[in-house]
Amino acid sequence: MSARRSTFIPSHFSTAPRLLLILLAAALTGCIMYPKAPTITPQARTHAARVDTGDFAWGFSSSSWQYENRQVGKNGQLPFRTDWDILMEQGKAVPRGNTVVMSWSEFDQDVAALRKVGATHYRLSLEWARIEPKPGQYDEAAIARYVEMTRRLKAAGIEPVVCLWHFTFPDWLYDEKNPKRSNWLHPDSDTRWQAYVNKVVPRLKPHVRYFAPQNEPNGQIATAYLNGQWPPAMTAALGTYAAAVRASARQFREAAAIIKRERPDAIVMSVQALPWWSNGLFDPTRAAYNGMMRMNFDHLDKIWDVCDVIGINYYYSQKAGPISALGLGSHRGPNFTEMGWDIDPAGLYKQIRLVGKRYGKPMMITENGIATQNEAQRKRYLEEHVAAVQQAREDGHDVRGYFVWSLLDNYEWHYGYDATFGLARMNPRTFARELKPAAFAYRDIIRRGGVKQIPAAVLKASQRQ
Repeated sequence: MSARRSTFIPSHFSTAPRLLLILLAAALTGCIMYPKAPTITPQARTHAARVDTGDFAWGFSSSSWQYENRQVGKNGQLPFRTDWDILMEQGKAVPRGNTVVMSWSEFDQDVAALRKVGATHYRLSLEWARIEPKPGQYDEAAIARYVEMTRRLKAAGIEPVVCLWHFTFPDWLYDEKNPKRSNWLHPDSDTRWQAYVNKVVPRLKPHVRYFAPQNEPNGQIATAYLNGQWPPAMTAALGTYAAAVRASARQFREAAAIIKRERPDAIVMSVQALPWWSNGLFDPTRAAYNGMMRMNFDHLDKIWDVCDVIGINYYYSQKAGPISALGLGSHRGPNFTEMGWDIDPAGLYKQIRLVGKRYGKPMMITENGIATQNEAQRKRYLEEHVAAVQQAREDGHDVRGYFVWSLLDNYEWHYGYDATFGLARMNPRTFARELKPAAFAYRDIIRRGGVKQIPAAVLKASQRQ
């Protein structure tokens, strides 16, 4: 799908002054401490090293809300609604439409594109609201369709990695009158979540070994309760943010237990948003830096021990502090994405080293990609970040896979369709998946098992053990 330029202004522009005040106050008072690393026993490290994930995974990641089309009924009613539908109805999000990239009805075209590139793994997500449009009322045909998707991937020689939740909640878990009782914190959330996981995992387990209970809960919760951008769109709600982290972690652990009960050899993966942070200006006590590191690790610290693999979603590095927060997204040039994010493959290497030391678990890069219209820049980005993974593995860090975000240009939340991450685009008339030049570069990387040259910045980071 070609990008549709949006005139929507993300809400972080209106909330930035309050967030900057919070960052500045933290930086000056030193009220935030660095998150203490968990204790890892030698037995736990030995067990982690024995986790069998097979050959290195070369994959793509996607999500249901960003890919799947919906069929509007004759009465104009949607078959299901999510909290993001409510946000769009309130005028607080870019309209998504019901077509997106047609992956619900055209999934075979996705599989064909994956095979052309040579992907060995594909991460897709389930849409909870599609499966359970009303509390306790399940759409059996929707469940069967997801099972069929995983079966078709397996038949094509592609390992399905199923994410049970990717940012969106059914609308019946959203309380417009009391946002503090929405989503993770809705009174029915725990009960309905467990019922949902118990419903879908037994159906999927014949074809699925890899399960990710949640995608980027740390990023979603920060954006929902601190930045005011995502449902329930609260700003600087520190207490609610902390409560949501605890609730989400509890539900992750509940899902992990169900998955292991249903399929003891399952691989349970975390998927966390982990940019690389360094200390910035006006942060003399390092409290702003510590706060960003808490956003990286507070959730993961609560669930790492029930994970077989730690998933790292990495896109950029940033300095922590009021000045860099003010400039986020405003940078332009060859060293930045079209979203204004710093391109820093050395940051990925450093994050791998830090996460491996902190948790002692096998890792996969579960998302990495660039929003750009420049295919030469996209190709260079892929090669340099794969090089960072390759160097990390050569240095003894236990990285088991690399997943590109994403197969197709798609709806990118509050960016709408402006941010083009895909290695392919959808033809809007035929729905065909048209591979971009970078897709063939990724195909060559997969065939070679890596890249030929390691960037100097990555080599320099590697030498600073």
